[in-house]
Amino acid sequence: MSYVDGFLVAVPKANLETYKEISRKAGEVWMEYGALSYVETVADDVPYGELTSFPRAVQAKDDEIVIFAWITYENRAARDEINAKVMADPRLGGEEWKDVFDGKRMIFGGFETVVEM
Repeated sequence: MSYVDGFLVAVPKANLETYKEISRKAGEVWMEYGALSYVETVADDVPYGELTSFPRAVQAKDDEIVIFAWITYENRAARDEINAKVMADPRLGGEEWKDVFDGKRMIFGGFETVVEM
C-alpha cells in the first residue's frame, strides 16, 4: 500500500497566487524524484467549527485560506528516500515559503495507507 505525507496550512489570501506558483515548482521536484502524486487544494466548504475544524487547526485568520495538501509514495522507504533528495535540491531553497505563510502553524505528518481502492 502507498504512503502519504499530509499537510494543512493557512495562507493569506493575498499570497495565494504566489503560493500556487511555488507549489507547482515543488510538485515538479517531488514528481521528478519519484512521488506518485502531488496535490494541493484550497478550502471551499470548510466551516469554522465550535471545537475542531480545518481552520481552527491552523488558527486561520479572516484574511487567510486553508490549504490541504498531500503527496503519495510507493511506500515509507520510497518517501524517506524521495524527501531526502527533495530537501537537498537547491530549487527548493526554503526561503521562498518564508514570506508566503506562517510555517509555525503548518500541520504535517506521514501516514500509512490502510484502505486504498
